[in-house]
Parts: sequence; structure tokens; C-alpha cells
Amino acid sequence: MSGEGPFGAVLRGLRQRGRLTMEELAEASGVSVRAIGDMERGRSRVPQRRTVVALAEGLGLADAEREALITAARSARPARAVAAGAAVPPRSVRDFTGRGPQLAFLRKATRRARAGTGASVAVVSGPPGCGKTTLALKAAADLAGTFPDGCFVVDLHGVAGPVDPGEASLQLLRALGVSDRRLGQEDAPGHAGLLRALLAERRCLVVLDNARDEGQVRSLLPAGGESLVLVTSRRPLTGLEDVDRLALAEMAQPEAVQLLRRILGAERADAEAEQVARVARLCGRLPLALRVAGNWLTARSGWSVAHLARRLADEERRLGALAVGDVRVEAAFELSYRQLTPQAARLLRLLSLVPAPDMTAAYGAALGGTGVFEAEDVMEELIEAGLLQVAYHGRYQLHDLLRLFARARLSGEETPGEREAAEGRLRRWLLDTATVAGRWFKSAYGAPPSSWRGLHPLESAEEAGAWLRSEAPAWLAALRDAAHRTRVVETADAMEWFCDLWVFWGHWPEVFRLSGESAAALDDPKARALHLNMHAWALTVCERRHREALQRADEALDCARRARDVSQEAAALMHAASALRYLGEVRASAEKSLASIEVSKAAGAHEVWLNAMLSHAATLRLLGRPEQALAHDTRLIAFLDAPDCPVRGHVAALTRAHATHGLGRDHAALGRWREAADHYRDALVQSERIGLTYRTGQALVYLGPALIELGETEEARTRLRQLLDLGEDVVDPESLKTARRLLESLPAE
Repeated sequence: MSGEGPFGAVLRGLRQRGRLTMEELAEASGVSVRAIGDMERGRSRVPQRRTVVALAEGLGLADAEREALITAARSARPARAVAAGAAVPPRSVRDFTGRGPQLAFLRKATRRARAGTGASVAVVSGPPGCGKTTLALKAAADLAGTFPDGCFVVDLHGVAGPVDPGEASLQLLRALGVSDRRLGQEDAPGHAGLLRALLAERRCLVVLDNARDEGQVRSLLPAGGESLVLVTSRRPLTGLEDVDRLALAEMAQPEAVQLLRRILGAERADAEAEQVARVARLCGRLPLALRVAGNWLTARSGWSVAHLARRLADEERRLGALAVGDVRVEAAFELSYRQLTPQAARLLRLLSLVPAPDMTAAYGAALGGTGVFEAEDVMEELIEAGLLQVAYHGRYQLHDLLRLFARARLSGEETPGEREAAEGRLRRWLLDTATVAGRWFKSAYGAPPSSWRGLHPLESAEEAGAWLRSEAPAWLAALRDAAHRTRVVETADAMEWFCDLWVFWGHWPEVFRLSGESAAALDDPKARALHLNMHAWALTVCERRHREALQRADEALDCARRARDVSQEAAALMHAASALRYLGEVRASAEKSLASIEVSKAAGAHEVWLNAMLSHAATLRLLGRPEQALAHDTRLIAFLDAPDCPVRGHVAALTRAHATHGLGRDHAALGRWREAADHYRDALVQSERIGLTYRTGQALVYLGPALIELGETEEARTRLRQLLDLGEDVVDPESLKTARRLLESLPAE
């Protein structure tokens, strides 16, 4: 070992090579832990010879290494707070886990900085407890060898007693070897200029940890050169220019589980693998929370992981349970919360009421009773504070543990009346918007009236459908909680035709069960007939619960007759026909669908008549009468093509797609494969145009075999693969199995 180099670096290198902690070296040498730490960090004067000899004894050094350590002590410069060339950042975490892409990002930033093709500053930002400091220190440890002029860490204490930028400059300048005499000749701007010059001409790695804002770090950043500065902050520091940015969030579930496994030990973790995974989820995969949970379990070896999971499962107690010693997850959140403006603090509390995993600024506006732009500005402050995350474009996300923190503050700082008012505003907005959006697809409504003013624009059916899908968790929750039965009935009524575009959502039976119960509570047999019919549809189409669907249809028929609503009477007969057809009672189905056709035609209920005709054609095919089915489907298309057709818009397009598919089935039953394939292709185009996903899948299910019959192997292969790509979310497993079998039977490409 060479005797060249500063004493602190040499001492640390020898200690680490010997795999000794500071405590172990202190015990072996008789030198205090604090003194060893100060020496290694360059915070104390170089020790006397007898202290160096004691350290050498404690390290168990051979004669040559002992002399090298003494030489390093003799030649060390007192002003050198951190040595150049060999210093390793303090507090590097031994059980660091995961974060592969993030470390790769920082390595890439390093290469660009060294090559002069990228920024010389990288900002790592994220919410409290997400592991920003740990990541930066790990990266610094990995990259230290790339920066021969030193690796330095300055804790800026940004959220509690922030360090003055001038003081931070002095710390770094001393670490870079600048003498006190030279420092005394410069003022604060001179120190900043000197620091920039030194970083520009040397190859150093500087970690500025826990920055409060841009102003705290701006004077500490190099203007160029091959040095790299890593800044960690709860804020993204968007005011800084020409920097690389890395937004850090919670860990991926496998990483979170692995971190707990490393803390607990493989044997103990693997013995309760499911519970370890559960604890990781309950900790929101937040590194600080995971570390606290792991430390709890290591300190309480008698506890099972399942016991901790049960404690964490109680949302009211979870944050309180995530505390060990002087480390509390809640305290990390509290520091950022105290720095918020009153408007931002209040909105954070209110956002805990959002019943969805993410949200738009419109949620903030509804909760706070403000405009969208005002809410957006306040939500941006929450992002800057690291208390709200950007989920993806235009959407925000509140971490699960931060949601619990905000909910606790809501209970403590808002009156019950204020909370109820906010919840009411949010619920009204969600149900009002869902109702207006759903009515885009109903013939009697269409576009919103010009007087409607919503927090989210609904300027087209496509936009309305997208809103209903993206905000479904929230408006469904609002529907469940709605105290006014009329609101439930109105909102579900608006979904009458939109629901066909989203058959596989999974919640339509619940929606129409709730609306049916509300109509019954209102003692409104007319409304109840409609919602019982819709419930019958949902049970048949969405869940294949055909016997229950038949019961709902019979109840709807009774309500419709009591209300003298002939249109819903016809609809009840049609839904009963569908359920009977799926139950295999084909002749009974034919009788019901024929009765529905007659009743709806007499009543002028054109939309019901169209559905009854489609149902009857399907039954005729099952009865082996494809010619009659073809006549019914052809008649449907002619009705829709008529210039004076009373059914237009979405309902007409939907019916046309169904009827065109029916024509394909009719021709296939007659062995007319060319006509069948053409109609399936047309049905496919029409279904894709209006977003009728399940009909898209059905068209592909039947198109593939038709093309095989025609010998059009290549298109058949393409269509079958297209079908498989849709997956089980759209296509039933049996059809997918058939598609795979057909693909395997085709000649090799």
C-alpha cells in the first residue's frame, strides 16, 4: 500500500478492507467511535502518533502497512476535510435493494457529464420516505471510482433547519482543500465562484442531500466540466435549468418484498412469504415504511410477520404502527405538510376523500369548490412539496400512506360539516358528469345542453365514453354512497346504451341492482321496470346468470304492466327471450321474442323492436331456420337505411353492427362462406369504429373459420392472431382455445 493520500481516506480504506465497523475498531484500539468517524470524514485534526499506532494495532496491520498509515498522518493537510481520490460517501446502506433502472439512469448521467454531452447536475426528487438519499448514496458509492478528485456529501437539511447556501459552499471548499486563509479573502459570491471553478476543473462527485428549494443549491452547482452533482429533494426543483431529473416513487412489489427479505433474513421471510408480501403492500412499498416494518420484526423476534400484517391492516392505526425508535413515517410526512400554504394543506386533506387510485384537477376543484385552473395550481404546489405524484399525463396520485396521513389531518382540522360539504360537492359532480356523459349515447339526449357547465369538457361521445371509463371507480363509489334515490335512478338510466360498449367492466349488475332498489324505494313502477330490465340484461350478458336474469325480466314485466308502460313490457319480453335462449329453451325464447316484436311494433317502441328482431333472428338460427333469420336481419338493415328512420346516432350504429354480424352468421349457416366473411369483416369495421369491443371479438371468432373454409389461409392466420391478442378480457376462454387449435392446424408459414 502506498503511503500517499490523506489520512482519513487511508484509515477508512484499511478499516473497510478489514471488514470492521467503527464500533469494532474503537473496541480494538481504544480510540472512541466519534474520534474515528471525525478522522475518516476529515472533521478533526490529524491525530498524534500514539493514536495512529493504537489504530494500527486495532487494525492488525503488518509493519509496512503501519508505516504507511503513519506516513499518511504525517503528510495530511489539516484543511482537507474530505480526502480526494478515495473517500466513500457515509451511510451507504448495506442491504440496498432494487432500483436497477434508477441506478442505470444515474450512471448514464455520469457518462454524459464526463463526455461533456449532458448536464453536470442530476436531481432525484420524490415523496418523503421513498429512498432518495439511499439511492444517491448508493450511486455515489458505485461511481466514486469514476471521480478521482473526491466524493463529497453535504446534508442541506432542507425540511428542518435548512443549511445556508454560503455555509454549504464553505463545507465543500474546505473538503476540496481550500485553506481557511484563502477563504477569508473572499465574500459569499467569491466563495460560490471559487466552488464553481474548482468543480469545473476537477472530476468530483458531490451529493447535495435533502435540498429545500432551488435557491439553496443554485450557487453550489458547477457551470460545466466533468464533475457531477446529485441533488436529492422532495421537490422536483423545476426552476433549475439544464439538469437531468429522476422522479422516484415507491418500490415495485418484488423489490419491496426483497428488501423485507434482506432485513428479516431469507429463512424467516420465506417461512411467511405471503405475509411478507402483504406487509409490503400495506407499507405502500415505501422504502422508509418497509425499513421501519422490517426493524420492528427484527427487534421483536417473537412476533410473526402475520401479526405485524394484522396491525397494519387497521387503517386507523397503520401510520402509528409504522414507527420504531425515533423513526416515524408520519413524522416524515409532517415535515413537508408544515411547509404548505393553508390552501394546499386544506386541499391535501380533502384529496383523501377521493374514492379512486388517481384523479384529475377536476377532483380538487369539486372538493374545494373552486375552478379547475385554481385547483391545478394548488395541486402543483403539492407536487412541488413531494406530497402528490403525477401518475401520468393530466392525472395525479396520492400515495396510500399519504392518503391515511391526510385523512387523519382531515379529521383533526376540519369540522364534520366541512367534510360532509366537500364529500357532497364531489359526489354531485361525479354523478352529474356521469349522467351527462351517459346521455351522449341515448337517442333522446345526445350532446349536453348549451347551459351545462361542467368541470370536465364532454364535447363528443368519444370524450364522454373515455371519462366514464377513466373515472369509473369514483362515480361508482358515488353511486353507492348516494343518499338520494332519484340521483341513483337518473345516473343508471343514463347508462342504458353506453353499457353495451363496456360489457366487460364487471359492475353493471351492481349498478342496475342499485337503481332497481332505488326505484322500488321511490315506489315508481315505471322506473323500476326499466331498471329491472337493465339488471336482467347485465345478468345475462355480463355474468351469464341466466336463471336470475329471467326472474328480473318477469318482475320487470309485472311492473311495466302495472305502470302501463308498453315499451318496457316489450323490453321485458325481449330480455326474457335472451335468457331463455342461453338456457337452451329455444322454442320458449322464440315465443317471447316474437311477442316482444309485436308489442314493441304496436307501441312504436323502435329501439326495443330492433333488439327484439335481433333476438328472434338468433333464435331462428338455433331452430335451424337460417333463411328466416336472414330475412329478419335484412329487414333490420333496410329499416336502418331508410331516410326517415326514427332511430339514429349511437343506437343505430350499435344495432347495425349487431345486425351485420347476424347476417354473417345467417350466411355461414347456409354455407355461403364468401358472403359470411364479407359481413364479418363489415361487422368488425363497424364495431371497431364505435368501440363495441365484445362484438369485435365475436366478429373475429367467426371470421377465422369462414376464411379457412374459403382457403384464405394467410388472412385467417392474421385474424386468429388478432383474436388471441384481445385476450380473455374480451373473448371467452373456449373461443380462444378454438382459435389456438385452428392456428395450429394451418399450414406452416
